[in-house]
Amino acid sequence: MLLELFQYLAKDVRAFSVFQYITLRTVMSALTALAISFIIGPWMIRKLTSLKIGQTVRDDGPQTHLVKAGTPTMGGALILAAVVVTTLLWGDLENRYVLTCLVTTIGFGAIGWIDDYRKVVHKNPKGLSAGKKLFWQTVIAGLALSYLAYRTNLPQQTSLIVPFFKTVAIPLGTIGFIVLGWFVVVGFSNAVNLTDGLDGLAIMPTVMVASALAIFAYVAGNKVFATYLGVPHIPGAGELAIFCGAIAGAGLAFLWFNAYPAEVFMGDVGALALGGALGMVAMVCRQEIVLIIMGGVFVVETLSVMIQVASFKLTGKRVFRMAPLHHHYELKGWKENQVVVRFWIITMMLVLFGLSTLKLR
Repeated sequence: MLLELFQYLAKDVRAFSVFQYITLRTVMSALTALAISFIIGPWMIRKLTSLKIGQTVRDDGPQTHLVKAGTPTMGGALILAAVVVTTLLWGDLENRYVLTCLVTTIGFGAIGWIDDYRKVVHKNPKGLSAGKKLFWQTVIAGLALSYLAYRTNLPQQTSLIVPFFKTVAIPLGTIGFIVLGWFVVVGFSNAVNLTDGLDGLAIMPTVMVASALAIFAYVAGNKVFATYLGVPHIPGAGELAIFCGAIAGAGLAFLWFNAYPAEVFMGDVGALALGGALGMVAMVCRQEIVLIIMGGVFVVETLSVMIQVASFKLTGKRVFRMAPLHHHYELKGWKENQVVVRFWIITMMLVLFGLSTLKLR
């Protein structure tokens, strides 16, 4: 919206042409999302509290978590609103990548909202069944990925790029792109959801990964930089930097309220949406492997659950004291803040390593 306005004003006042630059709009996007979240956040927390939309806590988990019972949840709606409004304001609404990522994020957020609503309002501990949740995630991701796959006209847009190698690209074809995309988008959506178990644990890694993806998106959309760094040039992908900037800004503001001791939790409405958004951006930029590296904490948290379930079903024994992994370390004696900050540090190192793949080719 604002982009079109500034382009119109630039015809008479040249100074407004500065807003055509993606870098400036990315910064403005992050600041706008930050401001929106800070302004709306306190009101939303009071509203959720008055409606008694409180978190339920597992009675088999760490005893220190019992005090969290009743803390307002579904705060991810704040992140979602800030990201959508900000992207609509600063993004190019004619860019199909921006629209695809927005639709995917809203769709996954809707699934999470229904799940949260059933849990906290209808007092149904199961919420939306795992089967239904996976079905609707598959439908939304499948439609979005199919749209991208069938609108491509360059081979690099559907090839699997292997980092550290300039010339290694595995052609996937349309079907292969969609299948891989399903694992990335749906997988990361659920991975972020599994990680969201401690105050601030999921949101800060999301901010860091989104910020790094903004750089990848900008490079992929710029032919000169893409050619120099040996990454696929995806015309139009640079606009996703604005979308990623909005996620980073909204996420930082949410951390203000979600830091220990949390005033609000994001719930499935935020976790599913953010994970799906990260996965979709990575698919557009052709950086799936790099996403797995940078989002290593999300990946390991998910693997810990899979290993725990498989081990218990096959042998009757548990590998970890409790899954996901962050609870294992809590039960080993780590304080909640220690787990969270150490996982942040690990993510920061992984993100820096992921960014190094831009040059190490």
